[in-house]
Amino acid sequence: MSAVQSSFLRRVIAVDAAACAASGALMAFAAQPLAALTGLQPALTQPAGVFLLVWAALLAFLATRPALPRPVVWTLIGVNVLWVVESALVLMPGWAQPTALGYGFVIAQAAAVAVIADLQFMGLRRAERLA
Repeated sequence: MSAVQSSFLRRVIAVDAAACAASGALMAFAAQPLAALTGLQPALTQPAGVFLLVWAALLAFLATRPALPRPVVWTLIGVNVLWVVESALVLMPGWAQPTALGYGFVIAQAAAVAVIADLQFMGLRRAERLA
């Protein structure tokens, strides 16, 4: 199994960790006020927030590694893509009843995650070309 050495990729993973920690803290610890603004129920946001906090810790650890196994990087990209897909599903009728701000919150978060996944993919490809 080959490893990827890329300072760019590590920085993107660190940004991902910070974004997950901020979003996770908001969703886990401010679920009630968030629900009032977004229409997204705490039963949906709190578990997602806890997941994001754990995920952020893992990402922060990975961002400190000088090299990452390619399958680990592909897993990070896959989880981010899955988050974007699940965000779209949340907006489907019947899953949640978001307010306009709730739609914006979910769409903005999904768009940011899609950009991070793309940057991780670009970092992986760039590291492979340079190797």
